[in-house]
Amino acid sequence: MSQTTTDPSPDGSSAPLAQRVTSIPTAFTEAMLRLRLDGPRATHGLLVWAVPVFAAVVGGLLRFIRLGEPDSLIFDETYYVKDAYSFLISGYEREWLENANESFNAGSLDKLGPGPEYVVHPPVGKWMIAFGMLLFGADNSFGWRFSAAAIGTLSILLVAFAAHKLFRSSALTGIAALLIAVDGHHLVQSRTSLLDIFLMFWVIAAFCALLLDRQQFRRRLASLMAGSIPGQLLYGPWVLWRPWRLAAGVCLGLAIGTKWSGLFYLAAFGLMTVLWDMNARRIAGVRYWVTAGIMRDGLYAFVCMVPVAALTYLGTWTGWLLSDDAYGRRWAQDHPSPVWGWIPDSLRSLAEYHRSAFNFHQGLSSDHSYESTPNTWLFMGRPTSFHYEDPKLGEAGCQVEQCSQAITSVGNPLIWWSAALCLLVLLFYWIGRRDWRAGAILAGVAAGYLPWFMYPERTIFFFYSIVFLPFLILALTYCLGLVLGPANAAPARRTKGVLAVGLFVTAAVAVSAFFLPVWTSQTIPYDMWRLRMWMPSWI
Repeated sequence: MSQTTTDPSPDGSSAPLAQRVTSIPTAFTEAMLRLRLDGPRATHGLLVWAVPVFAAVVGGLLRFIRLGEPDSLIFDETYYVKDAYSFLISGYEREWLENANESFNAGSLDKLGPGPEYVVHPPVGKWMIAFGMLLFGADNSFGWRFSAAAIGTLSILLVAFAAHKLFRSSALTGIAALLIAVDGHHLVQSRTSLLDIFLMFWVIAAFCALLLDRQQFRRRLASLMAGSIPGQLLYGPWVLWRPWRLAAGVCLGLAIGTKWSGLFYLAAFGLMTVLWDMNARRIAGVRYWVTAGIMRDGLYAFVCMVPVAALTYLGTWTGWLLSDDAYGRRWAQDHPSPVWGWIPDSLRSLAEYHRSAFNFHQGLSSDHSYESTPNTWLFMGRPTSFHYEDPKLGEAGCQVEQCSQAITSVGNPLIWWSAALCLLVLLFYWIGRRDWRAGAILAGVAAGYLPWFMYPERTIFFFYSIVFLPFLILALTYCLGLVLGPANAAPARRTKGVLAVGLFVTAAVAVSAFFLPVWTSQTIPYDMWRLRMWMPSWI
């Protein structure tokens, strides 16, 4: 895609770039130019960030206004908010005494028990929740939801950054930011202290870091190969300075430290970045570019990402490791081993804790009224109800006989259903046109979506899909770019494209405005709530 979009070429180069290199006499020099110019040009200046910043401001207002309502623990906040508070007190999860929720909702924190609590999710998301409680207090709902709202708002800018790197377009960058800012699934999770919004944040942060790494690697490769004769270099040079790849490893370690499903992104993104390097070497005229990609880039990518992610993940357990009373902390002392005794007791205890938690996840199959199989996620067959109250006349501002207060994690239907169809378009452009951007977006969706099909017996929920929502937004933005057309298209074609995209974005914002009450627990007449339940399975 060019400044807005164009029919993608196999290596993702743009039409203006092709025009620039037509006068270059050799294919090799042309390839070097393509590598150096890969990525957004600097001609946009600050303009490219005007709409994304506006979208982030609007998204922030939607996330922070009435953030404290309802002023009680909802859905799985009962676990993670209380765990976060115990982190502030002890550095690990502690048990809560009877009637803890009622006490916590009333602002009293005196029900924290003396013993440890067995939990099955890593600490990062709970530490992030605790940060908001540290700033604004643990005795109020604004404090325990602050971090989710802040991270949700920041993620709007990260999605815009990814769109900017992928599409080189001010218009598409702004569209991506606006669409995720007004989507209900993202909005609900940004206003609720669950773990998945933090998992999504670290995943999209890792993706942005790898996009920067791709750009830096291609430019460095072109610089190192300047003056070389194409075809005579067997493997090409080593490119060892990869700070953004290291940053991606840290982000993925934090993602895994939020939920173990981040492991799938470590695998998918690791493979993705190596394929990018292979393609760069192919363009540069390296003869054995596959071998070089595996031996020089693949092994190094493993070193840069997997150990870094592992060490980052281990560091997230510092509170547990430094404690004496955390759950399972003294397991190794009670179970000496002649074979593994050389490993520090703290690490052996942590390994046993992980084995136990893994078995718990594998056997999690209790019935739940809002469980949802992954084959229904893309069309939102069973969104999760986080909160529902039915105040009567005179209660909670209800002015009719019966009202509803709901928080339902249903996305904007126009955005979600359109994005689901767009995945088919991207599949064509990836396989048929070899567009790396389509492949990268599909990798982000696949890593967060497809693994759940391996657990058909497990109790799972639609809200898990938040982790790949940014990539659905990017897929939709990609297709809107195709509709928009290239910047150098005929005026009539360009006008039609701008009109169609403008109408779609306007309609998406209008749909979000319509659904906003059932995303933010506003008191509305019961009939108005039913009007927004478009599918029987949403109730």
